[in-house]
Amino acid sequence: MQTLDATFSALADPTRRAILMHLAKKELTVMELTKPFQMSQPAISKHLKILEEAGLITTTRRGQERPRRLQTAPLKEAVDWMEKYRQIWEKRYQALDGLLEELQRIQPKGGKKK
Repeated sequence: MQTLDATFSALADPTRRAILMHLAKKELTVMELTKPFQMSQPAISKHLKILEEAGLITTTRRGQERPRRLQTAPLKEAVDWMEKYRQIWEKRYQALDGLLEELQRIQPKGGKKK
């Protein structure tokens, strides 16, 4: 559950979500990630640290560069967790739909039930 908590905590920030969108396309260095944002390199680095601690990104080495790469396993875990609740709510909505249909059949057409 700690992994899930860290994932949702990291995803709570719009800048971190945007960073993940950029990393979904390709590996990027800190300097490359700084360009689309109006932030300093240290500010982006702080966001990257949080994403890395949550397991959402990893850092690789390519010569002098340290590109970041998206890790999808924590995202899949979050989606799987949400899917369980989506299924529960879907069943509840289907039950409500069935009840509404039954009530509409019982109520006489063009009038209110007395």
